[in-house]
Amino acid sequence: MTRIRPFRPGDEPALVDICLRTADAGADATGILDDDDLWAEIFVLPYAAHHPEFAFVVETDDGRVVGYIVGAPDSAAFEEWFATEWWPRHAERWPRPQGEPTATDSRQDGILRYAYARAGGAQPFGDEYPAHLHIDLLPETQGQGLGRRLIETLEAALREAGVPGLHLVASADNTGAIAFYPRVGFEPLPSPEGTQVFATRL
Repeated sequence: MTRIRPFRPGDEPALVDICLRTADAGADATGILDDDDLWAEIFVLPYAAHHPEFAFVVETDDGRVVGYIVGAPDSAAFEEWFATEWWPRHAERWPRPQGEPTATDSRQDGILRYAYARAGGAQPFGDEYPAHLHIDLLPETQGQGLGRRLIETLEAALREAGVPGLHLVASADNTGAIAFYPRVGFEPLPSPEGTQVFATRL
């Protein structure tokens, strides 16, 4: 049996592990980058740190955390915080890649370019769908309705906070995610190449 509960301090190592084991379009990303820690420092830990009230986990009977959802209610404000407060602390460990992107860039270079390019200000879909989310479940827990329950839990928290809409960006390679989100009420939106954006009104 599993239950969904609010994130609490001490869950971070489990979030790091789940993020890594699902980061490659839903598959295990261990060893793909030079530094496995990079995934979580971009895609889950900043959300749990800045908006713990919009972070929820799936916990098993034996106390293991096997899935999570995290969200930011105002994407523009979150990206400004990420760019000015969260990411600069990592600049020494993960310097900005030099020069323009090239065909020889590593996967890590590409992710670092993305991290350094994040900024506040006007965000795509920000007026209608200001919130965004990241969700991950270990393979052993998928297909049990937990993804739907996590999304409903986050949506209820955002709705209570007066947020009008929610979006997310999936990799175009993540066929499981692209099939999943329409089933839980998200509509596909016009999207940049290589991605698929989904959104729902709250």
